[in-house]
Amino acid sequence: MKKILTYLFEKKSLSLEVTKRLLLDMGKFNTSQIAALTSIYNMRPSSINEIEGFRQALLYLCLQINLNAFNAIDIVGTGGDKKTFNISTLASFIVAGAGEKVIKHGNYASSSRTGSSNLLEMLGCKFTTDINSLKNLLEKTGICFLHSPLFYPSIKKIASIRKNIGTKTLLNILGPLLNTSKNQYQLLGVNNLELAKVYHYFLQKTKKKYSIIHSLDGYDEISLTGPFKCYMSSGIYSYSPQKLGCLLLQPKYIKGGKNSEENKRIFLEIISGNGTKHQNEVVVVNAAFALGLKNKEDWGSNYTRAKESLESGKAKKSLKKFLDN
Repeated sequence: MKKILTYLFEKKSLSLEVTKRLLLDMGKFNTSQIAALTSIYNMRPSSINEIEGFRQALLYLCLQINLNAFNAIDIVGTGGDKKTFNISTLASFIVAGAGEKVIKHGNYASSSRTGSSNLLEMLGCKFTTDINSLKNLLEKTGICFLHSPLFYPSIKKIASIRKNIGTKTLLNILGPLLNTSKNQYQLLGVNNLELAKVYHYFLQKTKKKYSIIHSLDGYDEISLTGPFKCYMSSGIYSYSPQKLGCLLLQPKYIKGGKNSEENKRIFLEIISGNGTKHQNEVVVVNAAFALGLKNKEDWGSNYTRAKESLESGKAKKSLKKFLDN
């Protein structure tokens, strides 16, 4: 490991096979070595071969499930330091409330205040790997949640170190590529333009219909605070709030709380129909883009459909059923 770390600190890249073997042998290394390895990619971008090697190793080690019969979408972000409220999780329940199937893959927070797993656990969600329970959730509520540590038990040591470090690690980079359910659709938010290009490269090689979102001011979602890019298999598109006919928001309007309890309160306020017009706008827009991946309707129709899901209480009903099952 010492030789590999020295090699990496010299800004050299590993081959796919070396990277894959490195992760498969992770149990042999001590805490400090793993912390150095998982953090090094904050100092330089990962190469395509490194990401692919790590991804292949993790998929080899994970608990595989097959839920592709549900024709579902994953709505996920890479995480970041913008400290917004849980936009992608809210968008997921809005999409489920609109009648579509969502298989959300998530984890506890590392660089943000409240990850999707933190939030759902605080709301009373019991994480599971049981395939029948997950199918039941999808059938009855339109949404299920895959808590990443349960599906990747072999990297528990890395996850613990990641939590203690409190900054982005290679797991943040890999996470959006690791949904084990074989979902066919993905709305993926990325806070780094170069990383958006990397995901675009990987997802182009799959059969997924995807949209990779990058707000140019550094958000890993459609923040409506400025223009954003959208990478799809059909090409790369540029948007702005004005182009969509939406409000141009100041960053303060989408800020999250100072802690997880405040983020839980904000989440419940919004999904209950008591959010501000700015909060409602940003979650509806993200949900509308997700719906657009699932159908051939125009932007206005999907926006209206997402807005109706939130304002009619359908999104909240989906949440209640999800927590009750």
